[in-house]
Amino acid sequence: MRVVILGAAGRDFHNFLTLYKDDPNVEVVAITATQIPYIDDRRFPAELAGPRYPNGIPIVNEDRLEEIIAEHDVDTVVFSYSDVTDAHVAALAARANAAGADFVLPGARAMIPSNKPVMGVGAVRTGCGKSQTTRYLLGMVQERGLRAVGIRHPMPYGDLVKQRVQRFATREDLDRHECTIEEREEYEPYVDNGRVVYAGVDYAAILAEAEKEADIIFWDGGNNDLPLIKPDLLFVLMDPHRPGDAVRYYPSQAQVRMAQVILIAKSDSADPEAVEAEIALARKLNPTAKIVKVASRLTLHGMTEAELKGKRVVCVEDGPTTTHGGMKYGAATLLARRAGAEIVDPRPYFVGEMKKTWDKYPDIGHLVPAMGYSGQQRADLEASIAAVPADIVVSGTPIDLASLVDPGKPIVRVAYDLEEIPGEPPLAGILDEWLAKHGLE
Repeated sequence: MRVVILGAAGRDFHNFLTLYKDDPNVEVVAITATQIPYIDDRRFPAELAGPRYPNGIPIVNEDRLEEIIAEHDVDTVVFSYSDVTDAHVAALAARANAAGADFVLPGARAMIPSNKPVMGVGAVRTGCGKSQTTRYLLGMVQERGLRAVGIRHPMPYGDLVKQRVQRFATREDLDRHECTIEEREEYEPYVDNGRVVYAGVDYAAILAEAEKEADIIFWDGGNNDLPLIKPDLLFVLMDPHRPGDAVRYYPSQAQVRMAQVILIAKSDSADPEAVEAEIALARKLNPTAKIVKVASRLTLHGMTEAELKGKRVVCVEDGPTTTHGGMKYGAATLLARRAGAEIVDPRPYFVGEMKKTWDKYPDIGHLVPAMGYSGQQRADLEASIAAVPADIVVSGTPIDLASLVDPGKPIVRVAYDLEEIPGEPPLAGILDEWLAKHGLE
């Protein structure tokens, strides 16, 4: 059976290694790339692909799907990325079927079991608040004297052999692994809080290393993707700022259906009717899950909100959240509005790679997505922010943006933290019940 894997430098590699690498009845003829810049026109290396693939596997643009099916007489197309509409997935299935191939959506068979208890966090879209939920839950585990080691959803955008197993415990590790801004947004909060997180390409090898230093494995999901490590306790966030996306995006609905706990995120800043609609949808999709409303507390660092009032500001937000995540605002925008600042539309001042990003995602709001998949993109990010006629940069990304760019104007940070709502089921009780089941009281 000849197979093409449709990917975006992450789950595609995992599905190959987990499901197909050692199957003598399968030949993976190509892996495709989309969504993320600079990840095509290379090869999945022979060192990782194994002896059945002495030349590695070509990684090509998804636009070439029909050409590859015809050239290699492909039997099966395997979809292996996330945070796209159900209609997008159906269109790819139609393309594959029309070209003569079957279409497959791998599920639980690709999840690797652990010999340690596994707690995980997922979401129905990127930008729901996974990172603040992760920090909150890890803090509760640490308070109980237990060691939770994170395993983050893959983002191997560089040298795949070097990135086979990555361990991040210090900022020096981030530099050594030449992390992009997108990678730093996920790993930096771990190391700044004295915690360890693994990521990379080979998740069987990654899990084996993480288990050596963990009481608990903490699966930290990316986008709205299914876990790569099989969780015993899965928290899934739904976003009332984007109501109904759980049944419009893949694989959001699967996430909700498999969750033990569903968190209605950012309930404090969303329309109450949207909050109630998300609760009703959660109950419909997963009647047995615990459903908990949570809030997101925004805090400004570097100046007071009173000092920000009336200032002309440019808002920088998490990149993926505001590009393929479709959010027209983020933490920086919400806080700037709350403080009474004047938000300047930065889009007319975008240059180079940032202008290309706007061309690709024309519905971006009045904000700068923190894009930095390459040195040139980071330089264009800096130049674009510098060109905006604003007094202050309000940064809503989870990284220290000032350590990476110097736009010639002050940068203040917005921190966002999960906050429990009085009257809702306490997360500590849910955690303690789970720990007790595993003998970790």
